[in-house]
Amino acid sequence: MSIGLLIFLIILFIVALGGTFFAFKQEENKMKKYEEEGDTFEDQLRRSHEYETSSLKTNIPIQLAIYGITIVVSLIVFAIYVF
Repeated sequence: MSIGLLIFLIILFIVALGGTFFAFKQEENKMKKYEEEGDTFEDQLRRSHEYETSSLKTNIPIQLAIYGITIVVSLIVFAIYVF
């Protein structure tokens, strides 16, 4: 495997990992905001229900896009290398 291809794939992996940490950081910031506003059992229950519906609509598509792009680009690079 050429050094250039290896470096490209490592950079691509780091970008995918960074995107995953970005999604995690968004959720962490929400938790900090909730802690600053005060936290009651009713608020936690409401947020739990909101999270169940919103995380499937926001975080999962972001992660699917990140990893989908990574896989497609990796396959293209691999195909270029093989052929």
